[in-house]
Amino acid sequence: MSVHPLPHRASGPTRILFVTGMSGAGKSTALKALEDIGYEAVDNMPIRLVKRLLQVEDSGEHGGRPLAVGIDARTRGFDAEDVVERIKKLRADSGLDLRVLFLDCAGGELTRRFSETRRRHPLALDRPAADGIAREREILAPLRRWADVVIDSTDYSTHELRRTVTETFARSEGTGLTLTCTSFGFARGIPRDADLVFDMRFLRNPHWELDLRPLTGLDPAVGAFVAADPAFDPAFERIAELLLMLLPRYAQEGKSYLTMAFGCTGGKHRSVYVAESMAARLRANGYEPSVVHRDLKGRGDAAADIAELELGRREKA
Repeated sequence: MSVHPLPHRASGPTRILFVTGMSGAGKSTALKALEDIGYEAVDNMPIRLVKRLLQVEDSGEHGGRPLAVGIDARTRGFDAEDVVERIKKLRADSGLDLRVLFLDCAGGELTRRFSETRRRHPLALDRPAADGIAREREILAPLRRWADVVIDSTDYSTHELRRTVTETFARSEGTGLTLTCTSFGFARGIPRDADLVFDMRFLRNPHWELDLRPLTGLDPAVGAFVAADPAFDPAFERIAELLLMLLPRYAQEGKSYLTMAFGCTGGKHRSVYVAESMAARLRANGYEPSVVHRDLKGRGDAAADIAELELGRREKA
């Protein structure tokens, strides 16, 4: 795996990560997670003041700590198109490693979060939260399109979001491409931040084996069952060969983050085993992917459980 050293600077940060996204999607949680892995975090800073902050940092004693800057639609004078242009110019002028993290979340889940916490949406203080969510999504659209990495927190607990941010940016320090292998269930939808999606429902389903049903793809018995399917080896090898051909090309094109999603019906058996196996294969080839199992822990989503059962019946038929 190619390594791209950052330009040497006598002091001040060598990496700046701009953290933005939808209100309620977890920006504060992300900034705290970044602080835990060594970033200095500054929230709600106008983008025009970042250059001044860098000058202060250069004269201080921070020892080159990476900097995380939180920006959102509440920042005074916010304009997403202007923010994108300013970041582009700052990147060109400073020679720093500047990246953008965008935290997204489905509108229905955001509405639920605002309702549960009894908070008003910052862009809809006297109107329903859904109005503010729609307005903010429109305002932030240019930043989302231009972001280096998008993390969708719809299905994440606070702990899972912290872990995802930590794994993503702790592993990305000094490397050209940060990889994530994630498993998911089609019953709960395709991950919104997936770059490549592989459907593993052609493999035999352990769900229909009564002794395997309560287990997961992390259990050896389930792994053995999936691997024993005659279709597993040729399919797995071809997917691995494809990824090992694509990853260097993505890195050459300047892509910083890549999420490979492996799906099955419920996200509990086949997808989990394949995601773990593919991560192991990538590690054997010099990469350091993180692994996320989105649907491994039940979330009490009755509609998704019904959909999973129906999809399973169709699959069996």
